[in-house]
Amino acid sequence: MVFARIHRFFSRVAVTEDAQHKYPQELAEIYRKACEGHVLEQVLLGKALLNSRYIARDEKRAHDWFVVAASANYGPAHNMLGRCAQFGWGCPLDLTEAVRHYERAAQTGDLWGIYNLGICHMRGLGVEADRKAAFNFFRRAALRGHAKSMNLLARFIEEGWETPPNPAAALDWYRLSAEGGDYRGQHNYATALLSMGQPEAALHYWRLAVKDATPDILQAMHRDLSEPDAPQDPELMATLQRRLKEALAKKS
Repeated sequence: MVFARIHRFFSRVAVTEDAQHKYPQELAEIYRKACEGHVLEQVLLGKALLNSRYIARDEKRAHDWFVVAASANYGPAHNMLGRCAQFGWGCPLDLTEAVRHYERAAQTGDLWGIYNLGICHMRGLGVEADRKAAFNFFRRAALRGHAKSMNLLARFIEEGWETPPNPAAALDWYRLSAEGGDYRGQHNYATALLSMGQPEAALHYWRLAVKDATPDILQAMHRDLSEPDAPQDPELMATLQRRLKEALAKKS
C-alpha cells in the first residue's frame, strides 16, 4: 500500500512536469501508458529521453521517470537510476548512490543490475574492488542467460581469476555470449576460433560484432583483421573502417 501511494504521487508529479511536452507519434503510446502508471513504459520513456532519434535528449526528465518507476520497486528502474548516478545523467555523479541502486535492482533479480554491480566491484566504483564478489555477480547473471555477464565470466575462467583456469569452459561461455548477441563475446569468440584454425567461423562472428561494437572493440577487430595471415573479407573491412571513422568523428 505504501509503495502504491508513493508511486501514484511520483506519477502525478512526472505527468504534471511532462504535460507541456509534445511527444511524437512513435512514442505517444509509451507516454500514455507511462502516465497511467505502467512501470515498464515509464522506464522505456526514460530511456527514450536519454537516447532516441525521435526526441531531444533530456536527462533530467529521464531521471524523473526512472524515479517514478523505482518508487514501485521496479528493478529495471533502479538499474537506470544507478546508471544516472554513475554517469551524472540528470543528477549529481555519485558512485556510492549508483551502487545503492544497482543493489536494489539486483535484489529484485534484475539481470542488468546484477551485471552492473559486478562491474562496480570489479573496477572499484563506489565500493572497494573485490574480484571475488564480481565473479559471483557475473556467474549469477550468466547462469540466467545474460550475455554480457557470460563474456566476463568467460574472461575470469580463462585468466583463472577467483577460479581455476579452464580454457574449455571459458570457450563455451564465450560461445554462449556470442550467440546471445554480446559484441564483446562475439569478438572474443571470433578471436578464439581464428586461433583454432576456423577463419570462416571467426568471420561470421566478427560480421555480427561490427554492427554494435564500441570503438575499443572496433580497433581490436581492425588489428586482428589487418594481420598478414588474417582471413579476407573486403565488405567486413569496409564496414569496420566506416564505423571507426564515425566513432572518431563523434569524439572530435
